[in-house]
Amino acid sequence: MNAYELKRLVRVILLLLALLISIATLLVSQRLASQIAEEETARMELWAEAERLLNDPYNEGDLGFYLDVIKSNTTIPAILVDEEMNILQSVNVNAKTPADMQAALQRFRFENPPILVPIDRDLTYRVYYGESTIIKQLKYYPYGVLGIIAVFMLLAYLAFSYSTRSEQNQVWVGLAKETAHQLGTPISSLLGWVECLEADVFPPEAPEEMRKDIDRLKVITERFSKIGSEPTLQWVDLNAVLNQAVDYMRSRAGNQVEVALHTPPQTIQAEVNINLFNWVIENLVKNAVDAMEGKGKIECTLAYRSGKAYIDIVDNGKGIPKNQMKDVFQPGFTTKKRGWGLGLSLAKRIVVDYHSGEIFVKDSIPNKRTTLRVILAAKALSTHV
Repeated sequence: MNAYELKRLVRVILLLLALLISIATLLVSQRLASQIAEEETARMELWAEAERLLNDPYNEGDLGFYLDVIKSNTTIPAILVDEEMNILQSVNVNAKTPADMQAALQRFRFENPPILVPIDRDLTYRVYYGESTIIKQLKYYPYGVLGIIAVFMLLAYLAFSYSTRSEQNQVWVGLAKETAHQLGTPISSLLGWVECLEADVFPPEAPEEMRKDIDRLKVITERFSKIGSEPTLQWVDLNAVLNQAVDYMRSRAGNQVEVALHTPPQTIQAEVNINLFNWVIENLVKNAVDAMEGKGKIECTLAYRSGKAYIDIVDNGKGIPKNQMKDVFQPGFTTKKRGWGLGLSLAKRIVVDYHSGEIFVKDSIPNKRTTLRVILAAKALSTHV
């Protein structure tokens, strides 16, 4: 499964989870509303009974309790009517005019069945009641919340999509510029040798140097052809691979940059693609050179512990702020005025995705030490001869 399929799967899973949460929220809220409605029906029956007793001319008992029952209803709207549907009493009904009261009565008739209030054998009142404010809020509040969540998810999706497209654009632009940068040196060199041939000036070292430039073009072609495909890995001597990569960068780092390599006495082997892994080391060293602004010391150290190879690239440049240590490996991130922020991103992709390793900023002290560490599964063999 590639990265795009994985992102698509994650989006589908998140959408399904959001749907399940929404359904569960609605079901729970409706169940609670139903339970509260049953309780309110019981309360209204008690209220209606209190009204009956208060309106019973033959009731000689203490009516204080029933008055308290009637007064305790402060949330449920109710209307007491006689047999001709004349309104006798109302409570908690927001009606300013008789027409508003009649409209509320008609609405209550559809919301709940009436509660009968028998006054005597020939006279029966009815209580019509509606939904309390609590039930209305409980019924409709989840829809409002889910609507807000839906809008938020839509905005998050749009932002995520924009961010993804922006990142992809940065990668493609950076990859194009990196390609041009990588090809520039050997092509310029070959053009120089062509000018020598045209001028009938052909130094003895020309064939060997031209061969080096052509080999370099082959290396660059192979590197870019492997981006996006599964590279072939083989067990190699990491000491030798690092020595080759550091030697190449040492000759290109400039006269004011010292590049040192420290390797252990035993041979450290790891399963890598030499071409791509050399690219990682070149990018890390180049990043260190840029951080020192072309002047300072870089130390490359290889160590082995408990089945792991630890490769540290240390420079004494300006350092990396703590809040940027994770961002430096993101495509497009750069602190340089010139640059496209792809070198470390490519290095991370090669180390993590292709070699199942780790790469991170181990530590950084401004103008003193910054260490980028690469960790690979490895094995130690015999001591160097």
